[in-house]
Amino acid sequence: MLNKYFFVFPVLFLLLTVFLPAQEALKSIEEEYYDFLALQGLTERPTLNYRTLSDSKWNIDEDAEHPWQEQKLGAFHPLFGDFRLRVYGPELFMSGNTAAPYGQNDGVLWQGRGFNALLKSGVRFEGYGVELTLLPHFAFSQNAPFDIMPSAYENEYGYIWGYGYNMGVDAPQRFGDKPFFDWDFGDSEIRYTWKTLTVGFGTQVIWLGPSYLNSILHSNNAPAYPKLDIGLRKQRVVIPWVDWYAGDVEARLWVGRLSESKYFDNDTSNDNNLISGLAFAYAPSFLPGFTVFFNQTYTAKWVPESAFTLVDLFMPLHLGGGYDNFDKHVGAGFDYFLPQASIDFYTEVCYNDTPAPGIEAYLSNFSHTIAFTLGFKKGISINKNKNIYLELIFEYTHLEMSTFASQYLWANTFYMHHIITQGYTNGGQWIGAGIGTGGNSQFLGLNIIYPKGIFQIILSRFNPDNDYLVRYTTPSPGYPNIPMELNGWNNKTVNSIGLKTLYSFSKYINFTGGIIYTPIFNNHYDFVTVHNIHLELGNKINF
Repeated sequence: MLNKYFFVFPVLFLLLTVFLPAQEALKSIEEEYYDFLALQGLTERPTLNYRTLSDSKWNIDEDAEHPWQEQKLGAFHPLFGDFRLRVYGPELFMSGNTAAPYGQNDGVLWQGRGFNALLKSGVRFEGYGVELTLLPHFAFSQNAPFDIMPSAYENEYGYIWGYGYNMGVDAPQRFGDKPFFDWDFGDSEIRYTWKTLTVGFGTQVIWLGPSYLNSILHSNNAPAYPKLDIGLRKQRVVIPWVDWYAGDVEARLWVGRLSESKYFDNDTSNDNNLISGLAFAYAPSFLPGFTVFFNQTYTAKWVPESAFTLVDLFMPLHLGGGYDNFDKHVGAGFDYFLPQASIDFYTEVCYNDTPAPGIEAYLSNFSHTIAFTLGFKKGISINKNKNIYLELIFEYTHLEMSTFASQYLWANTFYMHHIITQGYTNGGQWIGAGIGTGGNSQFLGLNIIYPKGIFQIILSRFNPDNDYLVRYTTPSPGYPNIPMELNGWNNKTVNSIGLKTLYSFSKYINFTGGIIYTPIFNNHYDFVTVHNIHLELGNKINF
């Protein structure tokens, strides 16, 4: 079956490329390249903290020398009047996993064992403040069988997580027992913008904060969901009576509807949850390159009274929060971006379930529900005459609960809540960091950027869910019994070492590929190592 799918999808893709035009998407290699150019001082980041495809608009001087100046990057084509057209795709991404699921930040795609594919293509119209984007995503997963782990609350697809009085989370280990197709509207939306004031409705995915791999509060890891948003794009602030430039601000408020997967339960009354969020960032003029930001999200039942979460978003110190009927996540941090030194430092600290215990409990048990990410990027010029550069990227993410606090308060994990039983998920995938709840991650990447493309060497490791061990080893009445023998000194660990590349065969066509070896130590907390090889292949046409 695997060989058949590897034949069908490339043929389908080649047929589509005859009829459809293309361009980069959020968190694509091309967008990361623009960010690298900003690190070199050749362009300016268009956002401070809140980013979608529509917000990620880059400008670069046509005469500027940079490695990919001969390549065709995304551009608008004039239509009539002020209207212009931009094309996206077709872009095809294919992957294969030999032994276990592996992959993140891929939207509606679930990269299970076997062959997987994601196809994106669409158009964008702009003019007179109106923006219309049609960019659906189509996914296929062979979903070959593999051994799943026993669970506290289990069905045939394995709800792996269950802590204390929580009743699992909608993060199935396997999405059914046969191959499947899936799709969503992807980065589609309609928007109106007046100067920097913008309002839009659609499904464009959000990336919050400066993180490279694991955005704690919102990433493009899960399928898109419908949402309405309003706010200010990056805006200069000038104090009128003294004519003083105070810096840049950015703010966005949104509300959307989440959906559970087909593998959570058979209760149709709880299929949807409400998510609301507020993002704010400020870059002071007196400290160039420095940005501080504050983000928060609420998840609540899809019922009328959950509309009160929109009010609580503007009351960050209000710790009543619906009396724990809603689940609130808050985060704050900074990004110090220094093009003159080609370096970027960033960090983000977050808390979950913040309304529940009160300010005294959080000050006394500071680390109980804490999560954080910190990282840096460094650009290095190797040969300016030949436009060859290096970019070093490191990121550390920590989502584990405090072992001490869990023994004296309650067992907790970052993306779960005892009332919002689906957890912080949409369509069965994590809305935040793709590594999931209760673990930690270290990522190291080295990019070699040259005129024909980019070559990336990656080395990483992460513990998917150390909180699972903490819950099991924390004695407390009412905890479900997990029939397993666990060794706390031998956490489950997913390791990765591999190569990725993008190569431009012409001004309009590029190919991507990669091979990553991912041994999984202590796969079921049983001292067994699973050896997985992850293969990637992709193609994009740029017009």
